Amino acid sequence: MLPEIFGLKYWVWGVADRLSPAGVPALAMPLFARTAPELELRYDLESTSEGRRHKEATTSEGILADAQASIDWLRQALEARDQPLRITVVGFCFGGHAALLASTLADVQVSLDFYGAGVSRGRLGGGAPSLELLPSVQGELHCLCGSIDPLIPNSEQQAIQAALQTEDPTGLRLRYNAFEGADHGFMCEARDQYHQASAQEGWRLLLDAAQS
Repeated sequence: MLPEIFGLKYWVWGVADRLSPAGVPALAMPLFARTAPELELRYDLESTSEGRRHKEATTSEGILADAQASIDWLRQALEARDQPLRITVVGFCFGGHAALLASTLADVQVSLDFYGAGVSRGRLGGGAPSLELLPSVQGELHCLCGSIDPLIPNSEQQAIQAALQTEDPTGLRLRYNAFEGADHGFMCEARDQYHQASAQEGWRLLLDAAQS
């Protein structure tokens, strides 16, 4: 579980709590572990600015290292399970962009990028757009965007969709989902942008991918 720029908020823990009863062991990972591991911000403009400052201090390399460490910890914690461990990474907002990065790790079988902005424009910490990493994705990747998300305008949504289709013309492994009438943050009940119909469908897709 990779959170928004607001840190490991109660809502993030709530998502993890909803996954566990569905038979999906969940671990929430702080994306600001190096600068503010205990960060928990409100959903307001001042907090958004602070969260973005911490976001600018992250690097793709650091996030990938933390994601791999989290996967290794989870494997060790669940090593007594009889069934094989299916590593699924799910991220929202900034965490969505990070989930796309994490999809390049060999251990990750499924990654869900919920409204991860900027993937067609750059990379966390600088560099070529994260979309250029798609050839390194060996598992499934789902990119999920709200149709009226101002942080991922139509031109960028088209770029994401085109890149996924170019790498996987079948659409079976790399998938794009658009949610009509949904804004940024449509999955989160605590935000003004919450869109119930889209959130319900998003949860269905998330559970289907994680439980497959």
